[in-house]
Amino acid sequence: MSDISEFDDYDYDQESDDVMDLESIDGGSDFGNDIDGFDDVKPERVVRKPYEVAYEVLSTDDIKAREEALVAQTCNILGLTHDQALSLLLYFRWNNDRLLEQYTEDPSRILEKVGVLLDESGTDIRNYKLIAVDGFTCDICCEDNEGLFTFALECGHRFCQDCYKQYITQKIMEEGESRNIQCPDGTCSIVVNNEVIKLLVDPKVYERYQSLLTRTFVLDNDHMAWCPAPNCEYAVRCNDISTKDLDTIVPTVECKCGYRFCFGCGHSDHQPSTCMLVKKWLQKCQDDSETASWISANTKECPKCKAIIEKNGGCNHMTCRKCHYEFCWICSGSWPEHGVAWYNCSRYEDKASVEARDNQAKSRALLERYLHYYNRYANHEHSAKLDKDLFIRTEKKMMQLQSTSGMSWIEVQYLAQASKVLQECRETLKWTYAFAFYLARNNETHIFEDNQQDLELAVENLSLLFGKPIPELSELKVQIMDRTAYCSKRRENLLSDTAKGLQEGRWKYQTNVDVL
Repeated sequence: MSDISEFDDYDYDQESDDVMDLESIDGGSDFGNDIDGFDDVKPERVVRKPYEVAYEVLSTDDIKAREEALVAQTCNILGLTHDQALSLLLYFRWNNDRLLEQYTEDPSRILEKVGVLLDESGTDIRNYKLIAVDGFTCDICCEDNEGLFTFALECGHRFCQDCYKQYITQKIMEEGESRNIQCPDGTCSIVVNNEVIKLLVDPKVYERYQSLLTRTFVLDNDHMAWCPAPNCEYAVRCNDISTKDLDTIVPTVECKCGYRFCFGCGHSDHQPSTCMLVKKWLQKCQDDSETASWISANTKECPKCKAIIEKNGGCNHMTCRKCHYEFCWICSGSWPEHGVAWYNCSRYEDKASVEARDNQAKSRALLERYLHYYNRYANHEHSAKLDKDLFIRTEKKMMQLQSTSGMSWIEVQYLAQASKVLQECRETLKWTYAFAFYLARNNETHIFEDNQQDLELAVENLSLLFGKPIPELSELKVQIMDRTAYCSKRRENLLSDTAKGLQEGRWKYQTNVDVL
């Protein structure tokens, strides 16, 4: 392993030209309409690296504020009440552009579809309330008690209050439904709206309903996505990326909870591999394709009955257990023609035999190539998990270092930063091998592999220092900080070059990456 002092004079301020303006990527339109109506505020002009995209992390309160603002905007434009506008927006999946387009063409038809009934003056004729009906029998519970409170939508399907409440509560709390809760009558498609739900259910259930509405606001917006991390309530908004860009951009974002993921496919950070390459690679690793490769590389078909045969000894005299045909493992020719001199195969140069051997060699070469990349991919994946466990123990190590060296808590933060950089670099290195597996061999590939090798060496050197005993860590502070900065720079260089290559179309692949 190289001496770690070789990096001490590294200039960390180089390549200042590797920046990209915030607005340099065309946002596109085929990722869906922007439905939150907040495009009027232009973000400050900042610079970002070629592999970075502009995004915004939103809290639940931020999302609710945008949701309410969109409802209020719709109310003002169409002259409707809050609940009427909300019903329309839910029907159109929060797409106000499509709502306005269709509403202006035929308002009555659209209002009827969502169950909003207006008289000639534009007043809502619905009057939701609980009433007691003489001689009423509930079709669900069959109760007919005198004074039983009942409820019905404009469709007229009436049920008792308890059954209606239980039905809606089950839809919200157990099924997680919010947008399309229909009338309890199985033949009716009238949707239960916000006003009815607020009237019938308990406050806790209504609060859950509002929370589910907020989730639909994000799920229906192609420019927004919930953070996939467990128990995280943040969402990410990214307007600069369209579907057609995903073969040239890897839109990695980082939530406030610290989780990094791809906005395009929702997978954890997989730079520099594109979404389609990741999908192809994971499928290749999980399905039976490599089992077939192993069979092709290590077995042969019986020349007579085509049964699959594995050689289990050193002798080339093979006897098929199925049809008892005797043949030569080397050339697949009939064994009696070889006599006892099987080692001097007279059919060795036959065209069919040469072709069979060539196919066997190709299968073996393909399998060995796959294993080369997969083993390194799996190794970095395993190392990343170990580094993550190490990160969990880092705080304890920092406290021990603080007590033994006299450093302040701020002064020992270099260990936390080193641990974070190690995890990021391991994750990047893991996906570089998936990316390299599909690359065609050319000069660009050699440059990529050089960057990959430099980053791998830097990571191993930092990992070596980071694992030193606690008494030595205080003396190695400067070296660890240098290694941390160097690893970050090497990772930045690799990702920047790869991202530029994707955008410029420089990368050539051995397979069609557009289809599985």
